[in-house]
Amino acid sequence: MANKIVHVQKLGQMRYKPTWDYQRMIAEKVQKNVRSGKDPGHTLLLVEHEPVYTTGIRKSDYSPEVEAQLKIKGADFHRTNRGGLITFHGPGQLVAYPIIHLSSFSPGIKWYICALQRTVIRTLRILGITAHTSPHTGVWVGDNKICAIGIQGRHVTTHGLALNCNIDLSWYDNILPCGIPDKGVTSATQELNRNVTIREVEPYFLKSFAEVFQCSIVMT
Repeated sequence: MANKIVHVQKLGQMRYKPTWDYQRMIAEKVQKNVRSGKDPGHTLLLVEHEPVYTTGIRKSDYSPEVEAQLKIKGADFHRTNRGGLITFHGPGQLVAYPIIHLSSFSPGIKWYICALQRTVIRTLRILGITAHTSPHTGVWVGDNKICAIGIQGRHVTTHGLALNCNIDLSWYDNILPCGIPDKGVTSATQELNRNVTIREVEPYFLKSFAEVFQCSIVMT
């Protein structure tokens, strides 16, 4: 029976940097609550970012010149401390940042990543899309990635996942998504050949999240 509570905040459309600052503030609060013996205040942020390219901690050559070239395309650029390489966030993409005390759910990062993948696969199944995992992190439809996952934190998690709903996929033409050659990207809209909005996907995602993480969802 679900006995953990996760507080959900819908942030709407925001630029990346203010959202990242907000994540860190909540993570510090969760950590403080745990140390004080209080309820952790597990939080799930749902947001739609304005166009931005972000990189992770895995080493690759993202020089100032590369950064400048991407900014010319009309997107922000940020270097982050999440796992993974470069990816894109933008309108039409459901971004979810679970900020949770991990050991309240499971002792391991591997379980957590698998749980995020299962959540997305369940969400897509409700929509009528058959998705799967692969040796590469994320969720895939065939050889095309539909959801990127990049996380940080062994005690309190930050960062999360980005599920392509009706995002403009041409933004990915400027990069090698997640540093994986010979693979493509897709969206729910492209797979179903109809417009699939974030608003349509959100309730399915929250339902799937609650099932996989065995928690109760509280909207705040």
